[in-house]
Amino acid sequence: MADADRFRTDAEVQWCPGCPNFSILKAFCSALERLEVEPHRLCLVSGIGQAAKLPHYVKANFFNGLHGRALPVATAIAAANPGLTTVVVSGEGDCYGEGGNHFLHALRRNPNLTMVVHDNRIYALTKGQGSPTTPRGEPRSIQFQGTEADPLNPLGIAVLHGCTFVARGFAADPDHLTDLLVQAIQHPGFSVVDVIQPCITWDRHPVGWYKERVVKLGADHDPGNPEAALARTREWGDRLPIGVLYRANPRPTFGSRFREEISDRPLAELPPLGAEAIGEIFEGFRP
Repeated sequence: MADADRFRTDAEVQWCPGCPNFSILKAFCSALERLEVEPHRLCLVSGIGQAAKLPHYVKANFFNGLHGRALPVATAIAAANPGLTTVVVSGEGDCYGEGGNHFLHALRRNPNLTMVVHDNRIYALTKGQGSPTTPRGEPRSIQFQGTEADPLNPLGIAVLHGCTFVARGFAADPDHLTDLLVQAIQHPGFSVVDVIQPCITWDRHPVGWYKERVVKLGADHDPGNPEAALARTREWGDRLPIGVLYRANPRPTFGSRFREEISDRPLAELPPLGAEAIGEIFEGFRP
């Protein structure tokens, strides 16, 4: 991790001074350095939001898409060019709200990529409205009487739908978060890392409130036990567990069957099909 700064660009950072996103950026660059990922072999994908700005500050290939649409783009990139390390970086509103349907289908498809979610339980870019993970009853900028809906449990959904690497980190502990990111990126298949990222502008709790409640999972937690993992995902309040909640044996990744049965070369390296080949494919659809 001696030279993690080599991944930083000279783009002006648009986050508030003191934002925990800076710690996430530091942890992310440290993880890349530890993994010896070369910038030209890294592809970051994001949607819209404060968290989605992170790719601007990292030397890498990157794609900023529409709100909530990072995962389908990243799925295609990972399938077409498996030689890249593909990472989605976005907020919980982007990935679990506007992109919630894509999150569900990514769990089904199991693309070989890592999704890092900056989860501050609000829409921070647009002045603090309630997000999919806002606790019921908490007042927000336009929910004056408190949010009316129960919060989504995205990590529980990930465990239930067969994601083989599910973790939660804490932005105020970048060393621990670095370890989680290294493990997530190394794990074959779809890895989900939800990061507690308190917003210092719109959150009703200071960062210290989270520090008092964050608890690192110890040897008494079995990450191979889905029931235990699911129980940890439901804990939120006086105890906020962080660490690897669930880890299972890898399963076939999206695009692997194509490479096994049709071509051992990535799609990105194949020449475009000519008119004759396309015509033959169309003929196969005739009754």
